Amino acid sequence: MIALGLEGSANKLGVGLILHPAKGGPATILSNIRHTFVSPPGEGFLPKDTAKHHRSWITRLILQALKEAGVTVADIDCICYTKGPGMGAPLQSVAIAARTLSLLWGKELVGVNHCVGRMSSSRIRITRKPELSHADIEMGREITSAQNPVVLYVSGGNTQVIAYASQRYRIFGEALDIAVGNCLDRFARTLRISNDPAPGYNIEQMAKKGRHFVELPYAVKGMDCSFSGILASIDILAEKLQNGPTEMKDEETGEPITREDLCFSLQETVYAMLVEITERAMAHVGSSQVLIVGGVGSNERLQEMMGMMAKERGGSVFATDERFCIDNGIMIAHAGLLAYRTGFRTPLEESTCTQRFRTDEVFVKWRD
Repeated sequence: MIALGLEGSANKLGVGLILHPAKGGPATILSNIRHTFVSPPGEGFLPKDTAKHHRSWITRLILQALKEAGVTVADIDCICYTKGPGMGAPLQSVAIAARTLSLLWGKELVGVNHCVGRMSSSRIRITRKPELSHADIEMGREITSAQNPVVLYVSGGNTQVIAYASQRYRIFGEALDIAVGNCLDRFARTLRISNDPAPGYNIEQMAKKGRHFVELPYAVKGMDCSFSGILASIDILAEKLQNGPTEMKDEETGEPITREDLCFSLQETVYAMLVEITERAMAHVGSSQVLIVGGVGSNERLQEMMGMMAKERGGSVFATDERFCIDNGIMIAHAGLLAYRTGFRTPLEESTCTQRFRTDEVFVKWRD
């Protein structure tokens, strides 16, 4: 079976084609295309502008994906699209495209939860398409040994600690206000850091040059986190920094605090919070494995900190690189095809989208 996946819940538009062998076995990525709407430095991406981007690019990305995969419309079994959660206008643009293709091609629809798509695609072993040799059709890291891990899902719109039980992805902890990725993105806006290729990535590069740690609020509440107060606090420090480099100095060395130091301090603080709640979830469910998914999951420092914690517990950490951590069509195609094979369909009249679609609302019929 072959599925076409369409993802457009935020500023990334992804189109992917995936093959599930009829007799079982590893899935094969046939194509994985993505295009990003990049807003100017100091600005976020507005829903209306992002939706316009998606409408402008969706047709050419689908054609490109079909060409790269070497398949025809007749080869496709179903069309999978992101039903939510996400930004309303971009979600609507992709849902309309999915419905249009369904009517034009006579293919059935499968609405997919974005968060479940993340975890489903991260659990499968992906093999190389035999007749292609592109590096981007191979999983960055082999993660098949993660049998039933605690999942840390971190992105611009979501922050959740999740574990699977009784055909549901159960949420053990989450952000009480803004997501960790949103916190990083908004601070990048404060510093007017470029949004190309992504604000969080550029903060990560600046943080590597930071030498002084500036203390920030640490807001862990049980299994949950809060990031809005941290953002407000570091925004104030950034404003002081803009008044002059001598305005703020490190208490031990007397050296001026830099923009790089603020990026370093923000990363260290919020990632320490995420490690804490993840470790607590591991202890609760008795797991020794952590799987990090979502765009922020590609951050090398987060992976390093999580790895240190897991090693102390005799466990291990699994993550993918930016090709699969960042929003993509393959994760939607894979999760949708898993549901499709169990008999799930989304009737045309129900092929809507929703900005709020919790991970634990989905009945995961394809897992025991």
